[in-house]
Amino acid sequence: MFIIIVVLMSVSLIGIITVQLYWINNAVQSRKEQFKNDVQKSLGRVAERINEKEERLIEIQIQDFIDHKILADNAQIKNYLFQQIDTANNRKITFGTTVLEENFEIPLDFLDDEKIIFTRLTGKKDFFKSTFIKSPDNIFTSEENERYTFLGRMKSLEKSQFSQIMKDYKRLNPLNQRVNNRELNATIKEELTKTNIDLDFKYGVYTNEGLATELKSGYYTINIEESYEYPLLYDAENSPEHILYVTFPTKNDHILSGISNILLLSLFFIFVIIIAFSSSLYQLIKQKKISEIKTDFINNMTHEFKTPIATINLALDSIKNPKIIVDSEKVLRYVKMIRDENKRMHSQVENVLRISILEKNQLTISKETFDIQDIIEDAINHISLLIDDRGGSIEKHFQAITSEISGNEFHLLNAIVNMLENAIKYSSEAPKIDVYTESTNKFFIIKIKDEGIGMGKAAQKMAFDKFYREQKGNIHDVKGHGLGLAYVKEIVEKHHGTVFVESEKGKGSIFTVKLPLN
Repeated sequence: MFIIIVVLMSVSLIGIITVQLYWINNAVQSRKEQFKNDVQKSLGRVAERINEKEERLIEIQIQDFIDHKILADNAQIKNYLFQQIDTANNRKITFGTTVLEENFEIPLDFLDDEKIIFTRLTGKKDFFKSTFIKSPDNIFTSEENERYTFLGRMKSLEKSQFSQIMKDYKRLNPLNQRVNNRELNATIKEELTKTNIDLDFKYGVYTNEGLATELKSGYYTINIEESYEYPLLYDAENSPEHILYVTFPTKNDHILSGISNILLLSLFFIFVIIIAFSSSLYQLIKQKKISEIKTDFINNMTHEFKTPIATINLALDSIKNPKIIVDSEKVLRYVKMIRDENKRMHSQVENVLRISILEKNQLTISKETFDIQDIIEDAINHISLLIDDRGGSIEKHFQAITSEISGNEFHLLNAIVNMLENAIKYSSEAPKIDVYTESTNKFFIIKIKDEGIGMGKAAQKMAFDKFYREQKGNIHDVKGHGLGLAYVKEIVEKHHGTVFVESEKGKGSIFTVKLPLN
């Protein structure tokens, strides 16, 4: 069930994050497309303005010449007449056009010493509409109903002459004479501003074969993937002759600026979801682990209490035996056995109470200044009988220059004793223990080295966890409840110190405690 819950939570989290990332990606892509469209519109208007400017310059030059030259080089008048008779309705419609063609020889700068012939067209258009009426004597008479006359320049027809002039202009003039950098830069900036794109940009104009021209900003190098392109100028056949490329170094900031708030908020909630999921998963695993460890603890504790209780019951039954009760020596031996087993159960209860205090964080300690090396000596004396009983040895290597600290003698003594007992407990053969002390400018350091069974990397990470005991198959092969090292860590941290272990399977362990000096 636990695995199913974890899998469902994981799938839900991945689904939520995927949807969020999909939405974010769509929003960013939409902004990119919008930015691209705005840029393309702006560049289209730039190209339109540049091309219109060229045509306008030629037109102004021609028009200025014509306005100052009153008489044409030659002229001719052409008349056109079109007539339509509607017999069904007895109507006649007449269109008449008179065109005055005035030819001017116009010199243009880009044609060197050559001249072109430009025809100015002035036209008169007449419209007549007549209706025929039959009189009583069967004679038709006409009655003029409508008459219109238009007089003026025929500029639409004149404009058709510019196409050939523009072809010659584009063919004979190099690009840098038709457009200059300052003008192009200003036009691009103005058109981009109209679409709310107020960004630094770089541009370059290339031929349709990909060759660079002199129209560019600084040392512009084309980058197809990052640039936006648009045909700028056309050749005599009206095909794209030059391509304008524009690059925005800070376009990503501009694209994200519009959705930055919602984007950051979305990312924040994704982060919160991940943190919440990770915390929940961690707590689930931790609670599962604690539940398993506590079950192990209860089983072990039950075993620990079972033996002394059975021993006490046997001793009491023996004392009640009439043959034994009169033997004072045996009674005293059984009484001593009962007392020892009672002490053993009392120590077990003390361990349970100690872990309860640690879990509730109710452990308070008073501090005073003392020599920590004296406490280490007392701790070694406490466990000396246990070492002798196992046929082991303990060596002292006191090299600390300064050993006065501020702390609680009772709790530090218990902590050091716990580490020494741990070294004895996890030595499969006669224990060999070395105790080292040294000092630095700020810390007093204690190292307790043994040649016991050691522990793996995983065990080292959990060695100071409550209830944890490394097992070797049989849960009761090493006596204890996994409380000693947890108590050591709590006491050391209460003294603002640190404790850690270095170990290797089969080669023993080194427990190191660092305590701040006065």
